[in-house]
Amino acid sequence: MPLITLTSDIGKQDYLSGAVKGALMNIDTGFQLLDITHELLPFNDPQSAYVIRNAIKQFPAGTFHIILANLFQYAPEHLLMVKHNEQYLCIADNGLITMILEETPAEVVALKLDSSKPRNTLHCAEVMGRAIKDVAAGKTLAQAGDASVSIQVRNPLRPMTTNQYIEGQIIFIDHFENVIVNITRDDFEAQRRGRRFKIVFKRDEVIVKLSETYADVAEGEKLALFNSAGYLEIAINKGNAAGLFGLQGYSERNISQYTQSRLFYQTIKVFFE
Repeated sequence: MPLITLTSDIGKQDYLSGAVKGALMNIDTGFQLLDITHELLPFNDPQSAYVIRNAIKQFPAGTFHIILANLFQYAPEHLLMVKHNEQYLCIADNGLITMILEETPAEVVALKLDSSKPRNTLHCAEVMGRAIKDVAAGKTLAQAGDASVSIQVRNPLRPMTTNQYIEGQIIFIDHFENVIVNITRDDFEAQRRGRRFKIVFKRDEVIVKLSETYADVAEGEKLALFNSAGYLEIAINKGNAAGLFGLQGYSERNISQYTQSRLFYQTIKVFFE
């Protein structure tokens, strides 16, 4: 009975997230289905990569992850099944897989779509479900798909670094409007090298120390900490940092529409001295 997680950008407003589960259960009623989220922002691959990367690493070895995000960026001829660190990921061939893994997967096969069926979300889920059933029954990846595939590769969104500072992009704003930046604790310490620092955003907002919890500062005060995924987070104790400071998440789709001043509010700089 394979454990299968579901992650998508299709939302829960209509029938589709439920219909996907129904289609998978029609393949094998023994599937154990678990939602991660269906609320990924459409066309925002840096956000999707952050959410998926940090969720799947917590699951037991042998878990299968169905990812229905940005499925139709390209006219699909096939889907991908990847094995990485004992996790299996089923995903569109749109470059998102290398953003999630932050490297090229060693084991990957193409899952061919049925040309006689509509190439829609439900058919993609069915193709993934059948491949999962085969692998769970003992087939190798190479037996489940075409190992000769050449996949789309896109680089993960990484912070810009110099000796004096590190500049990161806002990749996620959570339910509490805490702001997550693509600077990890390892990135921070590698550049810091024991030096003092100041975190600067929105031109005149500065934080000069790290907190361990939100309660380390007074109610309504701003703070910075590294979250449970190890990423820099800007927050306000019992407040909404994104709304109050006018911070917005990085979006590749409409980045060209922003003025330089608007773009500034999608970045956080950490200066070292």
